Amino acid sequence: MARPFDPVMPPPLDQQSGSTFPRLVELMQRLLAPDGCPWDREQSFATLRRYVLEEACEVIDAIDGGNRRELCGELGDLMLQIVFQAELARAEGAFGPDDVVAAICDKLVRRHPHVFADASVDGVDDVLQNWERIKAAERKTSGHGGVLSGVPRSLPALTRAQRIGEKVARVGFDWPDQRGSRAKVEEELRELDEALASGDADSAEAELGDVLFALVNLARHAGIDAEAALGRTIGKFTRRFEHVEQRVVTQHGGWPGGKDPLSLPELDGYWEEAKRVEAGVEARVEPGEPVAPGAPAEGTQADPQAP
Repeated sequence: MARPFDPVMPPPLDQQSGSTFPRLVELMQRLLAPDGCPWDREQSFATLRRYVLEEACEVIDAIDGGNRRELCGELGDLMLQIVFQAELARAEGAFGPDDVVAAICDKLVRRHPHVFADASVDGVDDVLQNWERIKAAERKTSGHGGVLSGVPRSLPALTRAQRIGEKVARVGFDWPDQRGSRAKVEEELRELDEALASGDADSAEAELGDVLFALVNLARHAGIDAEAALGRTIGKFTRRFEHVEQRVVTQHGGWPGGKDPLSLPELDGYWEEAKRVEAGVEARVEPGEPVAPGAPAEGTQADPQAP
């Protein structure tokens, strides 16, 4: 017979202290009980792996979207993954949800001696340097490796490259300013050109990787998040291409198949139109009205500054 589960009633914001967290643990234990959910009971660390990544990415999407209600829901989904895996570990006799909370609390206290002990810092740079020193001491004690051992291999490549750059910079392995980093980009581009000219695909791949890594380091020196910068450009490209696609549907009834694709100049004209629209210069074009490729719509002027 089904047993009801009373809804969680959070207190007012100014009175919240995380006191409802045990209810989530209780709910997860109920789902994993012998009479709980068959799907939940079949899961393992391996099967939940992809959900952790998906939920973390959805949290990032909610942050980027600026929707706090959506962010609240996505953080809950991510928290569920934490509790779910903690309960699986408890069933194995490894650790439980309270051990997870204790571990992160201990780590935060240990790595903030300027808050919880008598260490003094002079700004954010000192905090980061102290953090790295403490982590290095922890790694030495636990035997978990060197400076880069804390950078997850499963991070997106751009993010991983930026984190590696940050890590080595904190121990002094870095250009003194962005000029050295910018020169490195030029050097790697020349080597990529040589590899492409040689026709050696493996060499070209290696040199392209060097270019990307150098660009990420330049981004770090410039205070730019490389992953966010590329994401912004992908978003811009997507919006513009959707405009192109809409014009293709309007003017041609959709993408032609076979050996007769639309001409690149015509598609480029729709692309330039998309840039003008995005720049705030609305192209006054009625549905079905053709637009000269590469030319501004009537009554508009192309923005020479648009990329």
